[in-house]
Amino acid sequence: MAIAYNERTHRCGSLRKENVGDTVTLAGWVNNYRDHGGMVFIDLRDHEGLTQLKFNPDTDPAAHEIARTLRNEDVIAIRGTVATRGENVNPKMLTGEIEVEASGADLLAKSKPVPFEISDHVEANEELRLRYRYLDLRRPQIQNIFRVRHQLTKTIRDFFDDEGFLEIETPVLTKSTPEGARDYLVPSRVQQGSFFALPQSPQIFKQLFMIAGFDRYAQIVRCFRDEDLRGNRQPEFTQVDMEMAFVKRDDVMNTIDRCVVRIFKEILDVDIETPIRHMSYAEAMERFGVDRPDTRFGLELQDITDVVRETGFGVFKGAIESGGAVKCIVAPGGAELTRKVTDGLTEELKGIGAGGMPVTKVVDGADGPEFATGVAKFMQEFCKGICEKTGAKVGDAIFFMPGSYKDVCKYLHFVRTRLAEILGVIPEGRWDLVWVVDFPLVDWNEDEKRWDSTHHPFTAPFEEDIPLMKTDPGKVRSDAYDLVLNGEEMGGGSIRIHRQEVQRAVFDLLNISEEDAQLKFKHLLEALAFGAPPHGGIAFGLDRWVMKMTGQESIREVIAFPNTQRATCPLTDAPGSVDEKQLLELGIDIRPEVRAKLEKSAE
Repeated sequence: MAIAYNERTHRCGSLRKENVGDTVTLAGWVNNYRDHGGMVFIDLRDHEGLTQLKFNPDTDPAAHEIARTLRNEDVIAIRGTVATRGENVNPKMLTGEIEVEASGADLLAKSKPVPFEISDHVEANEELRLRYRYLDLRRPQIQNIFRVRHQLTKTIRDFFDDEGFLEIETPVLTKSTPEGARDYLVPSRVQQGSFFALPQSPQIFKQLFMIAGFDRYAQIVRCFRDEDLRGNRQPEFTQVDMEMAFVKRDDVMNTIDRCVVRIFKEILDVDIETPIRHMSYAEAMERFGVDRPDTRFGLELQDITDVVRETGFGVFKGAIESGGAVKCIVAPGGAELTRKVTDGLTEELKGIGAGGMPVTKVVDGADGPEFATGVAKFMQEFCKGICEKTGAKVGDAIFFMPGSYKDVCKYLHFVRTRLAEILGVIPEGRWDLVWVVDFPLVDWNEDEKRWDSTHHPFTAPFEEDIPLMKTDPGKVRSDAYDLVLNGEEMGGGSIRIHRQEVQRAVFDLLNISEEDAQLKFKHLLEALAFGAPPHGGIAFGLDRWVMKMTGQESIREVIAFPNTQRATCPLTDAPGSVDEKQLLELGIDIRPEVRAKLEKSAE
């Protein structure tokens, strides 16, 4: 007799010993199969957990016969009675005190052998898992990630609703206005030769909402960026976007503080202290070498330029004379590190462009601490001064980096991160949040000999710094703020430019001509002329928050159907070719040499 699988009485993770004696109907996938001398045992799995089923040939021969044909990932429905396991309790299962003695079974679908085991400890490579992502998503560990994602999304929506924000949808087909990454372009069929772009963010639209008078906007929105991929980036991603009118930056940050407190409490049951501390961009660079500092551990950068200014050591002397700096990191107990480890770290540094890294160790000498090994012979006369300045003690190692300020920060940040891993000083289960503020408005692009926006061209400069835009742009501070969690940028925002003349001045500084400004941003410039309120907001990546809160190393684990690092989808084989008719309808004609190249690469 067929089992009414649509009338399930329980899920597979819900039965307990208080259900003993109940008649139940369950449905799900065969997780594993065991035949113990005629008695068949099956663990049945659904999205809530596992229940052990017992098929006794004396209870229901027909059900027992079906059970003997079952294998992993077959889909079945069963009817039976909940019984106690007695002394055979399985403490690893939430339902481990009970089993269901089957009195009926119905095979709903057979499964061919799966390409990898459906378990939390799968050994298949990522490419294979993404090729069969629908199977990978059956794994309990992965399903739990998406439960967290759902809870996080709901918590954020509830928070903004409670705070009086409106969720309003912004266009997905819009105009190309590059914001640092390449746009994904969509050809128009009815306006041949013209293209839409998929939005990198709703930035301009949410500013228009403020000009329209909505006052508080928040949206969970899909965004698209055609950029080189890393472990924490995807071509399409989900962004939490918000904007507020008649606010200053503390109003925005305080709102996000409250949101973060609620997120951590409801998702992880962790209490976050507020207000979240603020750190200037200058301090972050000085102490940590990066504008997204991991403040969970020490190993901070220390400037010893003044201490070694009179050195004759060539690489230090050259850096100082060219206007650069000499900084170092003191590794407590680092004298125990082997030459293999320190040489290996130096080689890693060379891999990202550094020329090398002077290293020495602090030992106990006849007249107090002295340097030994590495560059000791060049730096011995400065040992006392360096130790006093940095607090280095006997048994420590010192890692030096001379060069331009920018390079010193970049390379020592890398060293700091790797040393923390090598020395095992990164605390587990700790959540360190910090707001980084007072960013420079622009950065000098040495390759193109021009100023680039540090954040985006709609970020407001400090009012008192506006005169410097014509005389000393590098000293202009922006009213921007980034939220950093354990060394990862989780969100970035700013107070926006709300006066047309300031926006034009920033475009001019960025070498955006009036013609380009009108072509790309005409709708914003026009709107700013009709009474725009002071406004600001922030955006943070939902995927990145889920990744952090579930302890994943790759953002691909927290997206249902992600792309690979080559921006391809193994499941659907996207992106793919299209037929000639589609191209002709869109007015697209691929040059013969390009077509030949594409066809050859597809062979």
